[in-house]
Amino acid sequence: MKLYLRKNSIPVRTLTLVLFLLPGLLAAQVIDLRGPWRFHIDDKPAWASAEFDDSSWETLFTPSAWEEEGFHGYDGFAWYRRTFDGRQLDKNVNYYLGLGFIDDCDEVYVNGKLVGFSGSMPPRFKTAYNKERKYPLPAEFINFSGPNTIAIRVFDVTLSGGIIDGRLGIYKSKENDRLAVDLRGVWSFTPIRRMELGQPELEWKKIMVPEAWEYQGHAKYDGYARYQRTFLLPDRLAGTPLVLLVGKIDDFDKTYINGKLIGTTNDGKSYGRSESYDRQRAYPIPADALKKGLNTIDILVEDMGNLGGIYTGIVGIARQEDYARYLK
Repeated sequence: MKLYLRKNSIPVRTLTLVLFLLPGLLAAQVIDLRGPWRFHIDDKPAWASAEFDDSSWETLFTPSAWEEEGFHGYDGFAWYRRTFDGRQLDKNVNYYLGLGFIDDCDEVYVNGKLVGFSGSMPPRFKTAYNKERKYPLPAEFINFSGPNTIAIRVFDVTLSGGIIDGRLGIYKSKENDRLAVDLRGVWSFTPIRRMELGQPELEWKKIMVPEAWEYQGHAKYDGYARYQRTFLLPDRLAGTPLVLLVGKIDDFDKTYINGKLIGTTNDGKSYGRSESYDRQRAYPIPADALKKGLNTIDILVEDMGNLGGIYTGIVGIARQEDYARYLK
């Protein structure tokens, strides 16, 4: 059961105060998204598209509970939309979208592409009202020469709803400024029968990385799974020695790029004795594993018990010199 006064709890108010007074210690805001957003109740997939015309929608000041903006007593689905100018961003910098606290769960799209989600929508509803939203912005989704559309699907089950608190904006994150490609965010995920590529009839779902799969609809699952993510190799990295960082994985992994095995971690010990789960994976990328344009990462995981999957740590691609100097 949610508490109506949760926004006034010490953790949320303290965090919000720190974010307002000391933003330079955490991240540099590049675009401020606080203010008017387009808003509409109901739920249609077409509203994620950048081409959708939202000119007839209501305008809400954000962040604030939608009950405080004229929708008192409404519980259910609603969408927010807003544009930003991609000319304010640098193609060579990693950014994330900060959306504060959303009650209860959300899916966030940029130019029609899913960039993040928290909680889960009905029929398997799970709230994430007390989690601060920070979603990486993949460079391949951004129009750096003009307008971009953010569309946010929200579901609220009771009491206050919507984007209720926090500092909204696009930020350059200090913690990931040494990554050439930030790979945190949305990946594809599926349970598998064995630690091999090429298994048929896979049923892919979306999952956030890094975060244990038990917290994302796969409670009590122990066994094998496959993660997959495509990324665009920037032209500036062609011919540069690179390292793939895929966080800490519980327990063992085999990691591939474009079908080529580039690294594995498995100390061969049993559950309760193995320490593989506590190792940050860092695999040098062979030059012949990459290709110009889009590349595909596959990570096969074996979990022996408790939490599973890519659950924490740095996830991305770094130049070898930056890894050795700053990230190792």
